[in-house]
Amino acid sequence: MAAPRAVTLAAIILLSSTLLVGLAVSHDAGSAPSPAGETEISPGHTLIGVQAVGWFGNNNGYAAVVAPNGSVVWRWSVPNARVFDVEHLENGNVLASVGVVEESAADCPGEYGDGCIHNRVVEIDYDTKEVVWEYDWYDAFPNHHEVHDADRLPNGETAIADMGNDRAFTVNESGEITWQWNASDHIARGTEWFDEHVPEGSEEEFASDGPEADWTHMNDIDRLSDGNFTLSIRNYDVVLEVNRSGDIVETYGSPDDHTVMNEQHNPNLLEARDTMLVADSENDRIVEIDAETEEIVWEYGRVPESSPVEPKPLQWPRDADRLPNGNTLITDSRHFRVLEVTPNGSVAWSFDSRDALGTRAIVYEADRIRLDGEHLPEEPDDVPAGNGLESSRGGPIAGTYATLDSWLGFVFPAWVSPVALVVGLVDAAAAALFVRELR
Repeated sequence: MAAPRAVTLAAIILLSSTLLVGLAVSHDAGSAPSPAGETEISPGHTLIGVQAVGWFGNNNGYAAVVAPNGSVVWRWSVPNARVFDVEHLENGNVLASVGVVEESAADCPGEYGDGCIHNRVVEIDYDTKEVVWEYDWYDAFPNHHEVHDADRLPNGETAIADMGNDRAFTVNESGEITWQWNASDHIARGTEWFDEHVPEGSEEEFASDGPEADWTHMNDIDRLSDGNFTLSIRNYDVVLEVNRSGDIVETYGSPDDHTVMNEQHNPNLLEARDTMLVADSENDRIVEIDAETEEIVWEYGRVPESSPVEPKPLQWPRDADRLPNGNTLITDSRHFRVLEVTPNGSVAWSFDSRDALGTRAIVYEADRIRLDGEHLPEEPDDVPAGNGLESSRGGPIAGTYATLDSWLGFVFPAWVSPVALVVGLVDAAAAALFVRELR
């Protein structure tokens, strides 16, 4: 009887060894493994916007650049601030969306009483760290009134999502508003869009409760190649495409339908606008949907509710960028880290602020950038779409390894390949049994 059992154990060793070879990695200190034979790490540094250090409500955010080995090589901050969107400009400077919390009435306009938020969209000289351009305004109070996103446009203007006032607008270099879109004119109760898209019986949930309420939570604006803008209306679970006349020409998602997206951040239309990549925050996943059918073509992070896996691979992600090599760069906000994952979900690189900095940094935005003179757009639309990537959907084995790799990343240091380590332990155990059977 020993021979058949030995043959079975030999097969286990062969299989696990094959998997181990497939999961062998090359790494730098401070970065996560990249499986051999898989897509390599996309080259460049990583620009991050940190909302706060410690936990929400702290006003100690910053912008930083992280090298491939996990070291911070550039950092910028101002006192009492929360930093959200960051963008590396073609001239080498950094554009940042910053909310400075003013706690003294003396620092706020009279109508705001005891405290306010001073929203600043600033262009920072990379070398000197001086602010070389700024557009700013004040709002009533910090929470849900901070500016979350601003993008520099090809014509030199800047597009801004003003969450506190439920509007999107563009300004020129002189600070003059050149275009404006107000949600109250287009998606409020009584509008054609509201009547068509808000489910019957949910009208009160999506109605505005006044000027200082967190009504739309508009957290993102992107310009498309035809001049239209996409607007992320987080509290409606939708992304709108609007033209320069202000008309809504496309709606992605549906209010209160959380199968597509649930309080999303940083949506991005990819490759000829066929798919949309979204940080599906409240669903704790990254999802890429067919722009026409809204079917899922690629997904990372979701774990079934019945799964015993804790912590989840992702906890409230708020940014996802498809990289030129097909990998996806993700901010995992409540796990205080940034991940780069391959099409089948393997972790190719990571930056965990707890390991690298010894602090919990709530990362909002992350962009892969080049410091060698080559410019990478913040959210390029000519990168591979999920439905064209090999292993885009991933089989059950790929999905299991992706989940295991991400979960075990909380247990082992970043330079250890968690999955390879587990497979190696299985391999060693099987080998020990094999030797025992031969005796």
